[in-house]
Amino acid sequence: MRLNSLAFRLFASAAVWALVALPITAFVLVAVYRGAVERNFDARLNVYLTSLIADTASSGESSAVKSPALGEPLFSLPFSGWYWQITPLGTDQQAVLLSDSLLDQRIALPSKMGVPPDPSLVRHVYVEGPEGQRLRVLEREITLENADEGSRSYSYAVAGDGAEIDNVVSEFRTLLIIALTILGLGLVLATFFQVRFGLRPLRAISRGLTAIQAGKAKQLGGDLPAEIVPLQNELNALIKSNRAIVERARTHVGNLAHALKTPLSVITNEASGSRTAFAKKVSEQAEVMRDQITHHLNRAQMSARSGVVGGQTPVEPVLSGLIRALKRIYQDRGLTFNFDCPKDLVFKGEKRDLEEMAGNLLDNASKWAKSAISVRVSSKASSIVITVEDDGPGLPEKERAAAIKRGRRLDESKPGSGLGLSIVAELAHLYKGQFSLDSSKDGGLLARIELPGS
Repeated sequence: MRLNSLAFRLFASAAVWALVALPITAFVLVAVYRGAVERNFDARLNVYLTSLIADTASSGESSAVKSPALGEPLFSLPFSGWYWQITPLGTDQQAVLLSDSLLDQRIALPSKMGVPPDPSLVRHVYVEGPEGQRLRVLEREITLENADEGSRSYSYAVAGDGAEIDNVVSEFRTLLIIALTILGLGLVLATFFQVRFGLRPLRAISRGLTAIQAGKAKQLGGDLPAEIVPLQNELNALIKSNRAIVERARTHVGNLAHALKTPLSVITNEASGSRTAFAKKVSEQAEVMRDQITHHLNRAQMSARSGVVGGQTPVEPVLSGLIRALKRIYQDRGLTFNFDCPKDLVFKGEKRDLEEMAGNLLDNASKWAKSAISVRVSSKASSIVITVEDDGPGLPEKERAAAIKRGRRLDESKPGSGLGLSIVAELAHLYKGQFSLDSSKDGGLLARIELPGS
């Protein structure tokens, strides 16, 4: 999955959302759960607080003098974390009643800390206990009435070990983290497969276009999802239109060639019947025009063929046929052709273009070779490399660039128009390939052409 791919963007966006949403969800759930646990814990403490008030105020006296156990042994164990405390309000604040678990210690009261009461007149707060414990304290102020002694106010406080809350919340947090981690990994994995499954039709389109480009199919087929069918139809229409344009271009090029060559032939024939300087000049310029027309018509045909989608040509049969033809043409010279080409190499282009390029290179080498020509074909990444060497006189480095210019003939003793190597260079350029000339190890010329392959 590449970083700039559509699949990676979809997967990364879903993964980032999961990594952001799940921790926020965990934080909210833990906070809500802690609130629920605290409310349950406070409800338990409130039961003890209510029992404490009821036990000490049931006698109808205006003073709290009893020491209730509240039915919980923890209130009797020293520093157990569970305490109650009754503190008189007013001047006589030293007569404090304590649970046995507090011994001679005191617990901090929420009223002294400025904590406001809730609607039920109960104050809630966390404080530090005698042994450094974290205590949850509930406090309520009560006024006791007595006919003889009048009324007196007391602060009733009950404290419980806050570690119980922390332990329950911590256990819940651990289980929640494990569950959400598993859920997150499952979501990421499900997103990965969802993206791959959802984008599978696009991969099918890619394979179909590759098959069309390789010449294995004429149009984009397959049963695609409804959302992609319009794209499939448009691509097929574009491919069909491309073929139609190329065919029209070929037809127009052929028609233009016939339309121009006939008048030129008439002009040349008329001029050749006269020996005047004017007639000679006309014949000369008509020949130049013929070469120009041939060159540009050939180039137009090359451009049209190189734009065809789906061209694919096996290399070995084309080169073998050319070599057989050249052996017959130059049989009186006894040339030896050394040919090495894997049978599975394929040129991504039109057969006639490969024949044009390879034929020009082989014909040029045959004209200048003394006795032997070496032809090698190899693959390089997604390209094929054709190398043609001869043992002829070769070319100096300064003349190699001039040799591929249109109509440039460096030696008039050999037949030809001077267009061969320029055609090779232009065709290679149209196919986004490379063409170069160098010295052969045998002293002759080495021509190397790199073309798209598969």
